[in-house]
Amino acid sequence: MRSRVTLFLLLFFAQTCASTFAAGIEDVYSDTESLLPPLRQWSGASESLIVAADDPWITPAEVMQLIATPGYAETMSWLRKLVNASPELEMVSIGRSLQGRDIWMVIASADKAFSAAAMKVTGKPLLLAHSGIHAGEIDGKDAGLMLLRDMTVASRRSELLAKANFLFIPILNVDGHERTSAYNRINQRGPVEMGWRTNARNQNLNRDFTKLDTPGVRALIRVFRQWQPDLYLDLHVTDGADYQYDITFGGNGRNGWSPAIGNWIEDVYRPAINSALVENGHEPGGLIFAANGMDMKDGVLSWSGDPRFSNGYGDASHLPAILVENHSLKPYKRRVLGTYVLVAETLELLAREKDSLRKAMVQDRKKRPQSIPLGFERDSSASAEMVSFKGIGSERYQGEVSGGEVVRWTGQAVIETIPEVLIGKPTTLIETPAAYIVPQAWSDVVERIALHGIEVEQIDEPLNTRAEIYRLPGAVIAEPSDWTPNPFEGHIRIDPGEPDIQLIETTFPVGSYRISTDQPLGELLVLMLEPQAPDSFLQWGFFLEIFTRTEYAEAYVLEPLAQKMLENDAELKNRFQQKLASDEAFAGSQYQRLMWFYEQTPFYDKQYLVYPVARIPRDR
Repeated sequence: MRSRVTLFLLLFFAQTCASTFAAGIEDVYSDTESLLPPLRQWSGASESLIVAADDPWITPAEVMQLIATPGYAETMSWLRKLVNASPELEMVSIGRSLQGRDIWMVIASADKAFSAAAMKVTGKPLLLAHSGIHAGEIDGKDAGLMLLRDMTVASRRSELLAKANFLFIPILNVDGHERTSAYNRINQRGPVEMGWRTNARNQNLNRDFTKLDTPGVRALIRVFRQWQPDLYLDLHVTDGADYQYDITFGGNGRNGWSPAIGNWIEDVYRPAINSALVENGHEPGGLIFAANGMDMKDGVLSWSGDPRFSNGYGDASHLPAILVENHSLKPYKRRVLGTYVLVAETLELLAREKDSLRKAMVQDRKKRPQSIPLGFERDSSASAEMVSFKGIGSERYQGEVSGGEVVRWTGQAVIETIPEVLIGKPTTLIETPAAYIVPQAWSDVVERIALHGIEVEQIDEPLNTRAEIYRLPGAVIAEPSDWTPNPFEGHIRIDPGEPDIQLIETTFPVGSYRISTDQPLGELLVLMLEPQAPDSFLQWGFFLEIFTRTEYAEAYVLEPLAQKMLENDAELKNRFQQKLASDEAFAGSQYQRLMWFYEQTPFYDKQYLVYPVARIPRDR
């Protein structure tokens, strides 16, 4: 009996200690506000957008005073109730997630044009917006619910649908949305609990716009193709530095793949949205990325995204795309209200400026450039422009734990003049071919290309033509970094090195795919098939098989063969002797020496390291 009492007391003591310890740990991690920079007080005219507590159409987030956000089920339940009460609204599933959830889209049309064909007949401009591609960054969902209510049952903003149509996807990454926790984003002020950045397979949807691995982005691309929106908003929340701006946004710059659209975004869209945000008490700014990744001492980067990103994809496909990045260190209520103002003003602007925007789109979609930049980088020879920046004071100190410099934000508003570093110099300019030929064996790549809306022709008779072939002798697995671990997004990334290009006369067999660049998405095609393009299928690891040798030869056969080759070819013998004299590692390796001979025989695999996609050059 005594032993049982003793055991009970020991267990009770252990549980008490564990509970006390757990409570202490909980206190450490729950007080994240003390870790963040000081919060500056704010109030603005947009606060009037919040309805009264007894309003029958109050949204779930407003019930919680815009400090929390509802789950998937509650969000969709509220939306179904709104749709059932609003003849201007329809709700459709555009796809299903990996865990089987519907990805819902609300169609808003005063004309009840609930199909793409019917909507086109209205002649009105079409805005597409989605929230939650990163599900922890969910401001746009709650702003969108408020706006849909005000355009319909509340009749507060019904004039917006009189001149424009609206497609709204409240949650794109629905599985990540349901991986909810108070501990998902340590550097973000609200909501109280939020979803996770990636989907159920840990894939980042905003790295998937070219390769199309995820159901969410595939569904979104189908919406692009089917509905043909005039403008696309991707609603996010930032990471990183502190500053005064609360709503930051931008396209992909003036000098990208769609310069006419880029100019429209900067010259027409930005001034109108800035004005509306300021009028409602917000502080708008351009997209902000600290040049040193820490603070503003070295300025900000004017970034051009690759087509794996939403804004880069819009640029490459000539779809006007705006990346919205609300400042994570501003409270959730302020961010949600700012998003409401931005989306509402975008609808108003589209009604006024649809003709100028469509003109820019036509201009970019008609161009057929002789050469295409495969990416952009900083031009180190160009001096940065000095710009005025509404920052927050900061200082650096030596971290005792990390042993390195750490930034501390003071909360004091400052106006700084800092350099704006343009990421606009082409990394590589590639001459645009007339077409690409993809072998039938790589039909999985062709299927992904076709999903983008790129026209593909499968030839039904042999095609004899001149073609350019890439060989990739310097290709290696891409070096991992802090930002791109290896593997990255479920793929082994490939650095193609400097390719060798050979012009040949060849015949492509029946069943091969010919894909012309003479189409509106021709530039996007080039960016997916040129090996040196950062978002090419080659660099994403879709052609890993070409880097494997599958036939070999042993020394007992290569040694006498090499001897015969030397005896019969004086020029070969001279090259071999030069190689021995100039390459110490080669001279000391039996394997390298014999392989050097093997590679020059007809027995060697001529397809090894050859990129299977051929280029058909333009007629000169």
